[in-house]
Amino acid sequence: MSEYEFKKSDLPNLKTQPKAQKKKRRLKKWVWVFILIISLGVFGYSGFKVCLWHWENEKLDTQIAEIRNIIKIDEVAEENEDLTPEIINPPVDDDKPNDYWAYTKLPLISVDFAELQKKNSDTVAYLKVNGTNINYPVVQTTDNKFYLNHAFDKTLNSAGWVFMDYRNNANELQDNTIIYAHGRTNSTMFGSLKNVFKNNWFANTDNYVINLSTPTQNTLWQVISVYQIPTETYYLTSSFGTKESFQNFLDTIMSRSKYDFKTTVDTNDKILTLSTCANSSDKVVLHAKLIKKQDR
Repeated sequence: MSEYEFKKSDLPNLKTQPKAQKKKRRLKKWVWVFILIISLGVFGYSGFKVCLWHWENEKLDTQIAEIRNIIKIDEVAEENEDLTPEIINPPVDDDKPNDYWAYTKLPLISVDFAELQKKNSDTVAYLKVNGTNINYPVVQTTDNKFYLNHAFDKTLNSAGWVFMDYRNNANELQDNTIIYAHGRTNSTMFGSLKNVFKNNWFANTDNYVINLSTPTQNTLWQVISVYQIPTETYYLTSSFGTKESFQNFLDTIMSRSKYDFKTTVDTNDKILTLSTCANSSDKVVLHAKLIKKQDR
């Protein structure tokens, strides 16, 4: 036999290939099938979440539009009112320039709550924050969970609603009144609260006031501090047992502020706190002090 000749037995026989190689090919095939199924599942779930997000936003927009149609908000002209507004805790040192006095001349807002409470009996206030889209009725229930995923009409909605801490009383203000809402990316709820970190927001001093109207009183608040901080509960304390602990709280929130609002605060003040998510780990926080109120 020449060197160019070979036996039939020298040819590879596919039928006699090791079973391990066949199993390996089948396993590789099923791995790719599994990856494809997982990818389709992730894609499908993501698509579902996007559709749900848009659907919930549409429902929320409809509710907001309905509220805008039924709500009646009036600016209170002091000279036409029988009840004179009360100026709250004015600064003692009159020699120093203080925007407090200019802000106390700004009008209060008064809201007709009758129609709002017909739609939702949990309605306790109406909140308007200058320089943002925040212009909503505020609700309150027996916990801080329900309105995280329920809209104003109490239907399930991941957008939630603007709600007051269950420990607070809208008509009898405590040391610190706390209002929450989700920081929605479409700027609804408290999504526009992050505007406070923009230079043009800070440059406009008209933005340093907040209106809060309740069924028993109309109030005006002056912004004293804004900041972003990792999630915590300290600034969410509603009442302080001693003046010392309250003063420590005031010193802490003032020191955290991104801006110096050139104002004073002490334990005779009432504080309003707005809190929302900046991201999965941080919160955007705004604090204001009560400067004017009027009974209704």
